[in-house]
Amino acid sequence: MSTQNAQKLDTALLLLRIVVGLVFVTAGWGKVTGIEGAQELFSNVGIPFANVTAWIVALIELIGGAMVLVGYKIRIPAALLALIMVGAIVFVKLSQGWGPMRIDLALLAMSVSLYLVGSGSYSLGGGAASGEGRTDL
Repeated sequence: MSTQNAQKLDTALLLLRIVVGLVFVTAGWGKVTGIEGAQELFSNVGIPFANVTAWIVALIELIGGAMVLVGYKIRIPAALLALIMVGAIVFVKLSQGWGPMRIDLALLAMSVSLYLVGSGSYSLGGGAASGEGRTDL
C-alpha cells in the first residue's frame, strides 16, 4: 500500500474510532449514572439477569468506548461492543422495525469493521509491532 493510501486509511480509522468511541462512552456513562433505569429497561425487554447485565453492558460501553476512542487493544472492545449491538437489536430494536434499528446496525457494522481492520497508526495501539494497528490491505 502506498504511503498516501496508508495515511488516508489511518485517518479514516481515526475518524471512525472517534465517532464509535464517543457514542459508546456517552451511552455507557448514561447507563452508569442511571443504572436503575437501565436495569428496569433490561428487565422489561426480557434480558436475562437484568440487574447484573445492565452493569456489564454499562461498563463495557464506557471502558470499551474509551479504549476504541484512543485505539488501545481495539479488537477486544470492538468485539464486545459488536455483541452488545447484536443484543440491542435482538432484544429491543428488531420488534420496532427498520427506523429505530438502523443506528444500531450502523454501530454494529462500524464495530465489526474496527475489529477486522484494527485501530490504525494514529492510536495507542498503532503500528505493526503491537499487532493492534492497521493491517496492510
